[in-house]
Amino acid sequence: MVRRYTNALKTALLLGVLTALILTIGYALGGSTGLIVATVLSLVMNGAAYFYSDTIALHAMAARPVNEVQAPELHAMVRELATSAGQPMPRLYVSPIAQPNAFATGRSPRHAAVCVTDGILRLLTPRELRAVLGHELSHVYNRDILTSSVAAALAGILTSLANLALFLPIGSPTEDEDAPHPLAALLMLILAPVAAGLIQLAISRSREYQADADGADLSGDPLALASALQKIDQWTRQLPLPADAPHAAYAHLMIAHPLSDDGVAALFSTHPPTAERIRRLRQLASQVPAGPSGPARPAPRSSWAGALAPTMRSLAR
Repeated sequence: MVRRYTNALKTALLLGVLTALILTIGYALGGSTGLIVATVLSLVMNGAAYFYSDTIALHAMAARPVNEVQAPELHAMVRELATSAGQPMPRLYVSPIAQPNAFATGRSPRHAAVCVTDGILRLLTPRELRAVLGHELSHVYNRDILTSSVAAALAGILTSLANLALFLPIGSPTEDEDAPHPLAALLMLILAPVAAGLIQLAISRSREYQADADGADLSGDPLALASALQKIDQWTRQLPLPADAPHAAYAHLMIAHPLSDDGVAALFSTHPPTAERIRRLRQLASQVPAGPSGPARPAPRSSWAGALAPTMRSLAR
């Protein structure tokens, strides 16, 4: 309960920061007129960040909804976990991205969505996939998803405004006190992307550890989650998403950092080291009984490919 209130406070703080930065940038670029425009823009952006964060994130990932007929095994896993937690069933989506990953988004458990990529459906065993879904549902039930989605909106908005400043005619200040100062505009242009990255960094690392622990508790299988993270980490390194991709602002939503570790992207990594996450999960496993099928281990391909074959065939249509 304390964590939920903390996340609500963080969300309010992020919305406040979003408003303050938009107003500052608006005044720097357009004086009094820019301030008025920025006020309207901040109201629109705050509303969009709160009510449509899930739609924006899913659109960025080109995700498509899947019903129980299209993905019966996926729905069965999520329903079993949601019922165990006494929580509502989220909407389920699949992204066509080849990189194995997953994320949750929305503003509350009743307005939540969980998305998995084609890559993760092909890579993981059913047991590992169930553990990953437990991790994502923990983000939903801890109210992490609203905070994360608002941070994503903040990152995207700041970056967009910074890019917009490149095309605005910014000249020397005049005697009019309302005229924007070019130095202020330049500072906004530089600091906006930095602020976006720092905000993502500030909210993401500790919550991943917590979601790992809570997800392992929900699934009852910490070793399966550790095994899944190890596989996902290996493949995300081989199939990184470009840092300038449209969905890069949503990297912190993913169960594993999806971007390349090269260049500026490395400075704003939003996930703790995978090796440390695996270590903690294995330590947790040593303190609790094993999962329903014993220790997680790679299963024969026929045992999991066959289980998910109907899902993959229906999604390929």
